[in-house]
Amino acid sequence: MAKTDQTDIVLLTLPGNEAQAEALATRLNCNAAPVLLHTFPDGETLVTVPEGLQDRCVILVCTLDHPDSKLAPLLFAADTARELGARKVGLVAPYLAYMRQDIRFAPGQAVSSRTFAAVLSRHIDFLATVDPHLHRNHALDPLFKLPCAAVAAAPAIADWIAQAVPKPLLIGPDSESEQWIAAVAKRLGAPYLVLEKTRRGDRDVSVSEIDAGAWAQHTPVLLDDILSTARTMIAAVQRLREAGLAAPICIAVHPILSGDALPSLMAAGAARVVSCNTISHSSNAIDVMPLIAAALTLHCLPAA
Repeated sequence: MAKTDQTDIVLLTLPGNEAQAEALATRLNCNAAPVLLHTFPDGETLVTVPEGLQDRCVILVCTLDHPDSKLAPLLFAADTARELGARKVGLVAPYLAYMRQDIRFAPGQAVSSRTFAAVLSRHIDFLATVDPHLHRNHALDPLFKLPCAAVAAAPAIADWIAQAVPKPLLIGPDSESEQWIAAVAKRLGAPYLVLEKTRRGDRDVSVSEIDAGAWAQHTPVLLDDILSTARTMIAAVQRLREAGLAAPICIAVHPILSGDALPSLMAAGAARVVSCNTISHSSNAIDVMPLIAAALTLHCLPAA
């Protein structure tokens, strides 16, 4: 593992990321300071970073849910830190947006992942994130062309399940979730199933039936990387309850949980909704900041 002079590191925290930055600062044994934002009546943003960045390794902490409003302040902060003498400027974005739009699904559509990565890459020197939603791009490096750490949340999720859930049966609500389900199940030595999803619209989703006979004594644990409207997870919860299984625990790596997603999940029959702290949310129960800190030290931070 590369040795790093931790006094050389400073975390700059964009609003809404304070808890994550404090946890990382503790792990990295460094200081965290806020990036101040002021929004003018015309919608423009004034960004102010702290002093004392000369020759420092600056790490911006900014999770990128609802990214359109966050991108401009993030880029202004990155460039200002560099102008004020920062030796390196990196980004911890526990949730990394726009990775799903990795091909043109219909004529004329933007391939957003390429553009988003290109824009960020012009302003940062390294990147750390958690379980980016990658499919046709199998790694971040070809997109970003800079040192990247894509942290897997599976170890933290498996540890939480091992402590909190008796006799778990892991269930993925669709085929895309299998990569996360399989990794967690392997660490636990637990069985897992993957359902099939049919999507007819953003809020119109159905999933395949399940034969519950062999799993009556297990606690169902539904796991997916992103919960946004949660319609896929809601359909899976309803299917499990119809099959006679116990109320499932729903786990998300990234809890966007927009609109009525959380109350709708509970109303569908979920026993509990739990998430990783990649996005600050009341459902946060699984801490992935130690994994991010370790990955930063190993892959991204400059050696002393």
